[in-house]
Amino acid sequence: MALPPAALARTERRRPLARATQALDGARTAVVVYVATRALLVGVAAAVAALEHHSLSSAIGHWDGVWYARLALHGYPAHPVHGPSTLGFLPLFPALIWILMQLGIQSPVLAGALISGVGGLVATILVQRLATGWWGEAAGRRAAVLFCLFPGSVVFSMASSEGLLIPLAAGCILALERRRWLLAGALAGLATATGADALALTVVCAISAAVMVHRHGPRDREALRSMLAPLLSLIGIAAFAIFLWQWTGTPLASLRAQRTGWHERLDPLALLHQGQLFTSQVAHVQSSHLTLDLSPLAALVGAVVLIWGLVLLLRRPRLVSFQAVTWAALVGALAVFSEHVGPNARVLITAFPVVVVFAYRVRGSAYGWLLGANATLLVLMSALTFTGHSLTP
Repeated sequence: MALPPAALARTERRRPLARATQALDGARTAVVVYVATRALLVGVAAAVAALEHHSLSSAIGHWDGVWYARLALHGYPAHPVHGPSTLGFLPLFPALIWILMQLGIQSPVLAGALISGVGGLVATILVQRLATGWWGEAAGRRAAVLFCLFPGSVVFSMASSEGLLIPLAAGCILALERRRWLLAGALAGLATATGADALALTVVCAISAAVMVHRHGPRDREALRSMLAPLLSLIGIAAFAIFLWQWTGTPLASLRAQRTGWHERLDPLALLHQGQLFTSQVAHVQSSHLTLDLSPLAALVGAVVLIWGLVLLLRRPRLVSFQAVTWAALVGALAVFSEHVGPNARVLITAFPVVVVFAYRVRGSAYGWLLGANATLLVLMSALTFTGHSLTP
């Protein structure tokens, strides 16, 4: 028997809420693990801060958090700067920090950490939805748990723009898989105003549109709509360039700051140089001064994990979407050739498919050992990241 129009309307209104509730129920394990790991890392940060006689705020605001706080408080300089400056950072994350400060959160570091924490939770749920679509529900849950425990997830407990960039990237990829072109382009556009790595999303959107045009022809309405995604993806970076042109006199002020102030350059031999740097440190270490910069070692190990993860993604059966594989490969390649950063844990969790694929390929007791190893590294590496300069996030 057909429902009356009023009852049918009520049913239709309830369906989005029912779907959202069902999605949250499916992600319950991931949410619990995520919240537990965030509480654990707050404890690690507090312990490290107490041992070093620093504040908790200085621990979670370490590294880039200092610059994002400065940017939220004082804005960009009105002229290009050749040394380290806030011009090397994109505007969306500090803009959200500023908004939260206007709403009553006095500390920019706390505001940034709150954004990262919420963004990490959203990213965890989106990663589980993506992984479930690729490999099924059980593997999706395993992937989300591994995502929470991976050492790079420390960025979700700091004032770090990855806490905003990663959920935007995951949401864009999910939207592309479902052919929601307008949403994908909008998310990518926000991402390109968040971090330089997000330009890889423009390439992913362009490839997705090219595939649609190839399959359906340039006159097909769906193919034409797909072109919205790459066009909209450029809005964030284009708007920032226009602002810089008006504010500093050149649209390239941020690029120049990254090159001259932060030494962000591409070098085909970057990993070789990282290895030479670490070897030189070990050769000159003294028993009275055992502190090492572990970032080169983290980059070398990360390169192995990156290549291993890409191989697993491309092995048969190839179930992961080409959008996700392309995103992971491009982000990884940028890090491999980066003179300064390298494919460390922060980069790997940004290129999240190369991390979560291990949850699908590793089964049984080996998966338990994998989680244990990641949990141990998460605590140890986070402790080094929260203070000092021995390990960059």
